[in-house]
Parts: sequence; C-alpha cells; structure tokens
Amino acid sequence: MGLFDRFQALGAAYDHLDATGSNPFHVTWDDVVSSTEVLAGGRKIVLVGANNYLGLTFDADCVAAGVAALRKNGTGTTGSRIANGTYHDHDALEREIAAAYGTDHAMVFTTGFQANLGVIATVAGADDALIIDSDSHASIYEACKLSPAKVIRFRHNDAHDLNTRLARLADQPGNRIVVSEGLFSMLGDEAPLKEIVEVKNRHGAFLILDEAHSLGVYGENGLGLAERDGLLRDVDIITGTFSKSMGAVGGYCVSSTPGFGVMRVTCRPYMFSASLPTSVIASVRAAFQAMLTRPSLRHDLWRNVQILRDGLEAAGFRLGPMASPIVAVHMSSRDEAVEMWRRLFEAGYYVNVACSPATPAGVNLLRCSVSAAHDPAQLRGLVEVLTGLAREMQGEGGSALTAAAAE
Repeated sequence: MGLFDRFQALGAAYDHLDATGSNPFHVTWDDVVSSTEVLAGGRKIVLVGANNYLGLTFDADCVAAGVAALRKNGTGTTGSRIANGTYHDHDALEREIAAAYGTDHAMVFTTGFQANLGVIATVAGADDALIIDSDSHASIYEACKLSPAKVIRFRHNDAHDLNTRLARLADQPGNRIVVSEGLFSMLGDEAPLKEIVEVKNRHGAFLILDEAHSLGVYGENGLGLAERDGLLRDVDIITGTFSKSMGAVGGYCVSSTPGFGVMRVTCRPYMFSASLPTSVIASVRAAFQAMLTRPSLRHDLWRNVQILRDGLEAAGFRLGPMASPIVAVHMSSRDEAVEMWRRLFEAGYYVNVACSPATPAGVNLLRCSVSAAHDPAQLRGLVEVLTGLAREMQGEGGSALTAAAAE
C-alpha cells in the first residue's frame, strides 16, 4: 500500500481541477497592489476572499513599525521563546494584550493554529473531557487528537445539546472543558455565547473560546464576541490569531485561570517553535492599537458587510444565517461552486471556494470575506457580476438563485 493511497478519491478530484486549468486551490498572485487588489496574469483582481477584516495589511503605521523592527533586529529570532527567541517586543505585545483584556496572562504563539493546538492539548488531561462544537476549526480537532482526554461533540451552536452532554458527565472524574468559536469561519454564524456560558457555569465546566474571526469585528474595543456580550470574565481561556484582523501572522491566548503561567514550560507547540520575527510583532502591536483606538475601522467594516449582504439577498442568493464579515453564498453542487468561482475570477473577482468535507453538513459555498478597506463600489460590482453569472448559469441548469429571483 502506498503512503497516499487513502487519499486517492480526494487526489482524483484535485487532479480534475488541475486539468481544467482553473484550480481555485492553486492561485498565485504576481503582485499585491493594496489590501483589496492584486495582480494575476497581468489582470487586476478585486480580493473578496482574504480575512483582512480591518484592512490593516497596508496601514502606514503597521508597515512603518514592521520595517523599523526589521532593520533593527533582523529577519528572524532563530529560536523558541524559552531559548533565545524572546525579545522586548514579544513581552511588550503580551503585556498590551493582557491589559486590553484585563487578564493576568497572555501568550503569543507563532501561528493561530498553534495557539489552539497548544492550549487545548496542554490543558486537557487523561481524566478530562473536551466537549467541542461539531463545526469546530481543524486546529481544534487536531488539538483533540493530541490530547489524551475524552472528546465529545455537541450539535453546532446548540446550548441545549451541550447541557445534555455535560449532564451525562456529572458523575465522572476530571475537568469538563467546553470549546467553541466566537465567529465560525465557513457560514459566518456566531456562537450563542450567553447560553453556552450559562450551561458551562451550571455544570462547573471550563470554557475555551476561539475568537480568531471575531477579533476586531465585535465589541466596543474590537476584542471579540465575549467583549460584545459582556462575558470576558466568564470565558476561562480566549485564543485568537493575528492573521485576520491584525493583518499579519501569529496567535495568542489570554487567561486569568490560576496556575496558567506553567503553560510556558508545558505547552510544546509554544516551547519548541521558533518565535515570530520582531518585524511581525511590531506590526501586530501597531495593528492592535489601531483596533483599540480607531472605531471607524469597525464602522467601515459593518457598512461594507451590509452593502454586500443586502445586495446578494436582494438578488436572490441563499446566504449564511446571519450578518457577519463572512458572507457565505450557497451553491447547489461542488461543480457549480467551482465553475462559478472560475467565471468570477475571469471577471476580476476573487472569493474562496469551500466544499465538502471542509464545510458543515457538506454544503458547497462561495465564501466572501468583507474588509473595512473595501470601496463600496467594489462590493456593489461583485453583486452585479455574481448576479449576472448566476442568471447565465441558471440557463445551463445552475440553481444558485432562488426560483423567484431567477425568473
């Protein structure tokens, strides 16, 4: 048996996409013009598939901070945080994040994936139970594989089902650790956090909340869903990433849980990964301050969310369940999703394709990501082009639009 034989079906599907000459999973930019535009094959493409929610990738202060740190400290640290990889900026960023959240501890990781991987796999022991939302991100599932804890899934965003599953564990030893996301990355739906907190408190459980997609998006200071709902003190550990609203790369966690400091010498993804270059840390510090002090960024983001969502709804597309910067457009099949993506790309717009098995319930989506940096005209243009393509494909047997809208 070959090393990759078990992936034959997926490999065949991938090869089929390559054969068409339009593989949405193999796109290379020739140049990046701005937070919302790139060049590919000599053509300008509008980016509506990057998780650049606050549009800070080209922010002047963020770029200047990164350049200054690059010149001062060089290209990399060449070591982990517990070896030679902790610089002043690493400590400063952690202090600033902890102060913003009002927590005793903050840890910075090299990626957001590692933040979930390290935190969850470290805190959940052999006698414990991890109770995770069934639509959790791959990093959460991979963390569960590394942990010796029992893993139980509850129905997506269903606090009643969570309560039922926690009740069944009442007489068992160990900690019960609930894991959810603030904003889910495929359908753009948010967790019923107040109900989840109520249930976890009722059962004496702990809660880890991944705010990767909700950082910068919700809350008076942009700290996420827990801040917006007034529940920062009720979440035991919050994880997040710098690769979305912060416009860079990296991850973090915050907590005031007693004894949390030992994580620095027990969390292996943190202990044995090279730390982020200070150029990245410096740009993140600037981005974090922009998030805290420039509420206009969130205002522009939500204005743009409504422009895109309202336009697509009016055109007759089936969308995700609630308004958020992730606007999921339902397609009837994988083939329709890929073909729509191809035509949209040829028309000068880039969005993401998300298909089974990566999506909840096996749905097929065009996943749009809205940014504060988008010009409203770019989003209105996407609505117009996507609507025209859907009507064109309707005549070819497609069904992206509702029956009434297609007439």
